[in-house]
Amino acid sequence: MTLTSDQTSSQSDKLSAQQRLKQIDAMLTQSQPLWRSRSFECEQLPWSDAFPSLANTVWQLSDDSLEQIDACQHRLNEVLLPALAADLNAQGQQWPLALFSQSAIGSPVKNESVSQAITAIPSLLSLEDEPHFSAHIKGRKWQQINAFVAKLPRDNTSVLEWCAGKGHLGRLIAKAHQREVVSLEWQQSLCDAGEQFAAKWKLAQTFICADAFAGQSEQLHTEQLAVALHACGDLHVTLLKHASHAGTKQLVISPCCYHLIQAKQYQPLSSVANASALTLSRADLQLPLQQSVIANDKHKGYRLQEMAWRLGFDALQRKVRGANEYLPVPAVKQSQLKGTFEDFCRWAADAKGVSLPLNIDWQEYLLIGEQRQRLTRRIDLVAHLFRALLEQWLLLDRVCFLEEQGYQVNLSEFCANSITPRNALIHAFK
Repeated sequence: MTLTSDQTSSQSDKLSAQQRLKQIDAMLTQSQPLWRSRSFECEQLPWSDAFPSLANTVWQLSDDSLEQIDACQHRLNEVLLPALAADLNAQGQQWPLALFSQSAIGSPVKNESVSQAITAIPSLLSLEDEPHFSAHIKGRKWQQINAFVAKLPRDNTSVLEWCAGKGHLGRLIAKAHQREVVSLEWQQSLCDAGEQFAAKWKLAQTFICADAFAGQSEQLHTEQLAVALHACGDLHVTLLKHASHAGTKQLVISPCCYHLIQAKQYQPLSSVANASALTLSRADLQLPLQQSVIANDKHKGYRLQEMAWRLGFDALQRKVRGANEYLPVPAVKQSQLKGTFEDFCRWAADAKGVSLPLNIDWQEYLLIGEQRQRLTRRIDLVAHLFRALLEQWLLLDRVCFLEEQGYQVNLSEFCANSITPRNALIHAFK
């Protein structure tokens, strides 16, 4: 495997994908108490006894600073790693803390947040054509599509677009590269819309309405380029398995939403990951996706208020039910947050079938909720130290699997973090 970032750490460059995966696996295994805690279920820092310096550091941070720190992995490392190093030194332990300086693809972490100005990406279409192809696509998504297509190998190989939707990615490939594209999508209405656009623009793009989980071995060929931009969880894993079985010569994918899997626990792909002691739940697999995008004050206020209200109700339901366990509450409409905390709790209690007593000190439970919100944010902040490491573990599992199937594999980024944090690109070829 090779890294194709402009900045590649010398240490990572010397190690094979298997060696890197083993190294990160050992790190994640021994550090589990710091990143696997379910923050909403905690009533205190679950690791404070073992990591007192780290606990002291997070409580010294102001509430207002947490969002800015969390949005930038470089800043997060600067703030938390000295305290973690002090605790490890006191324990007589040595962890390879240099791993925290790597992004999800193993290149050096950049000093930028996900909310910084979007990097301009040259358009692949003419000024006349682009508005028609980008219509009804949000700005960042269109930039992602352009950036992804710009990274594809340019030849005459036909393309299979996996989980195509309306085929926005495939139509840009067909137009900009002048090559044949087959777009696979299971919703007939989306196929119909895609076919209409392709016919109008005379694109060499056809649609097949089919279920990606069914394998679709007849759609995968040796002389073919299979592409998937942000196909979630099992969908892109299914493509990797079936394309490698079919001997498809080239695959280019950008994974997303690792937690959207059918099994209750992550099913490793490579022999190295299969030998790991890590057992990852769906909740664990959400960690790489937990990167803050700094919102405006109004939306930030609503989010923090909702968190405090949920945790306040949680304290109340534990008392009422006599059960010291977290009780998930359904999604909340923003309009509900314009009411009172009492209104919210009564709605939540009704939704979960909890009978509330008559005399409740609502202010007491609101205060508990606000205190636990401060706690939850700090537990999450420490866990977020490990989000890039866990995503690198997941990406390397895919890389190692493909190498085991006889592919050469490049792992790179196809766009800036500010366009999408899910910017990893796996290019496998034979």
